[in-house]
Amino acid sequence: MNSSPQLLINPSEEDQARAVWNACLDHIKDSVNTQSFKTWFEPMIPLHLRAGKLTVQVPSQFFYDWLEEHYYTVISQTIETVLGKEAHLEYSVRTDEPQIDMEYLISPPSVPRQERRTFPPQPTSFTVPPPPPFVAGRSEGTPGSFQTFLNSRYTFENFIKGDSNQLARAAASAVANNPGGTSFNPLVIYGPTGLGKTHLIQAIGNHSMAHGKAKRVIYVSSERFTVEFVEAIQRDTTNEFAGFYRSMDILIVDDIQFFAGKERTQDHFFHTFNELHQLGKQIVLSSDRPPKELKGLDDRLLSRFQWGLTSDIQPPDLETRIAILLNKSENERITLPQDVVECIASNVTSNIRELEGCLISLMAKASLEGREITVDLAREVLKVVVGDVKSPLTIETIQRTVCDYFNIPEDLIRAKTRKQEIVNARQVAMYLAKELTNCSLKTIGLHFGGRDHSTVIHAYQSVEDQMRIDQKYQTNVQQIRRRLQMLGHV
Repeated sequence: MNSSPQLLINPSEEDQARAVWNACLDHIKDSVNTQSFKTWFEPMIPLHLRAGKLTVQVPSQFFYDWLEEHYYTVISQTIETVLGKEAHLEYSVRTDEPQIDMEYLISPPSVPRQERRTFPPQPTSFTVPPPPPFVAGRSEGTPGSFQTFLNSRYTFENFIKGDSNQLARAAASAVANNPGGTSFNPLVIYGPTGLGKTHLIQAIGNHSMAHGKAKRVIYVSSERFTVEFVEAIQRDTTNEFAGFYRSMDILIVDDIQFFAGKERTQDHFFHTFNELHQLGKQIVLSSDRPPKELKGLDDRLLSRFQWGLTSDIQPPDLETRIAILLNKSENERITLPQDVVECIASNVTSNIRELEGCLISLMAKASLEGREITVDLAREVLKVVVGDVKSPLTIETIQRTVCDYFNIPEDLIRAKTRKQEIVNARQVAMYLAKELTNCSLKTIGLHFGGRDHSTVIHAYQSVEDQMRIDQKYQTNVQQIRRRLQMLGHV
């Protein structure tokens, strides 16, 4: 008997705020473009959640004004979706943050000015902001004299390995253990957003520093690199800026596609790349597509991006998605029923960040509304994220439907018998399992009495061949597929 999942620890206001704000970011990400999201939403810091009021910190009054003018509707709708109609957002504005001419970096589309909404009075923070890393950490600095911007949670240990990321993960591990000493320099990892690129490239830095493979490591997004370069120009400190980044043992730059159109930044990065490469230092990059497909970048820069290894990350298969959810729930110290895990994993298929966001939204909704984590609650969360929610199609359901159709005992389809009618049913079930689920060949084989993947491949090909020459056989397979459709699984 499954007991209702309970949090093993009482989350603090800060933990609750972080979980809720992560859920909000997953919704906001679908409403704004990637550059706007990174510029205006990622810098916001959740502080606490009290009585339906979420407080987040923004870097400056200019930042707050921009959000209010351009993103009020997006933010207010998101808060209502995640926390309910009675909830609201409060800003904590840092008044001591140095101002940057953001219009130098971005050219947002013209947006009609909205009516200014007054939130509750903004508390302010008077902590002195850290100087840019190239000021705090001079080229002759020591480890720890500058901020690495590495997230300590991004490690190889909690990166779930699957067929979709196997090569990228192996290459990242090789680089982390021998930075600058492999032919993977630069290492470029690319793929759509939300598949774990940032996690993997930061894991390189964390592992290298933890195991003494590198002393000076920094992770920086292309946007941050650009902002710091602009600041260096404004402060007449470009020499310090160049010296700092060229002193790294490992330079990790995220989302290099956003260097597009920034000619002076590209030129500076080109020389930084050359200097590091000639010194045998490691360069790690990520982008949303292969370097050869990037537009708006200098050809000489693109050619250097292709000197080492370029590896992609693909959307995870069902087993990997389930493993990611189980790992995430374990880290959050909650226990999820298996049917809830399968429901989420079956409906969120292409984006790990969205997958984890669904879990966080589910936790927040259960906590704030005092409800158990059930499939019905998961469906409510999924409906907001993915729209229509289908029941997950399992191999067991396919086996049961095939056996009912052919009027044979279900246990025989998993047995070792070689009776022709059983073999035919088994092959049809294997065929439909491969066609209609995201399960691997190995997993399918295990559900049929522990058979190996080659048996599944043979069964699939046999059904394909038979359907081409036997109309009645083809009709049988189509009718079984329709039955599964009527059950709402396909």
